Amino acid sequence: MSRIGNRVLQIPAGVTCTLDGNVLTVKGPKGELKKEFNRNIEIEIKETEIVCKRNSDAKFTKSIHGTTNALISNMIKGVSEGFTQELETVGVGYRFSVSGNKITVNAGYSHPIIMEVPAGITVESPSNTELKLSGIDNQKLSEFAANIRKIRKPEPYKGKGIRYKGEYIRRKEGKKAAK
Repeated sequence: MSRIGNRVLQIPAGVTCTLDGNVLTVKGPKGELKKEFNRNIEIEIKETEIVCKRNSDAKFTKSIHGTTNALISNMIKGVSEGFTQELETVGVGYRFSVSGNKITVNAGYSHPIIMEVPAGITVESPSNTELKLSGIDNQKLSEFAANIRKIRKPEPYKGKGIRYKGEYIRRKEGKKAAK
């Protein structure tokens, strides 16, 4: 039995949800999200609640029951509150710079890496070593943050690289000097 799949989602004030077949549209103060879900999961909208029910006990249907509920929950949270991801750089000369819809990342390579910011994501840089990403689509936002982090992952010996704010990097001890 899926606990996540069976939970009842509350629709906050100012958010409207409409269902057209298996396509759910969620509108709120921050924007609008639309997603198509599998037909094996029935989505019911009751005034201020959304309930997900599976129509069979097949293995695949059980596996997407909780996922569907979590995706709908993220859609509701995204249009009402929004999501944020924060990144930071550690290392000499490692920095971010934002200009328009492009991010320039200097991460120890011989050239700066320029990334295009996807639509629906806003980027601000409080300092040249910090980056704050925000948007309403959690999947798109997290994927973009992961792609930025992938430019130079934090390494375990000196801790240099691009990491999520507050991320713990397990450090390793370097080579011992021979006597």
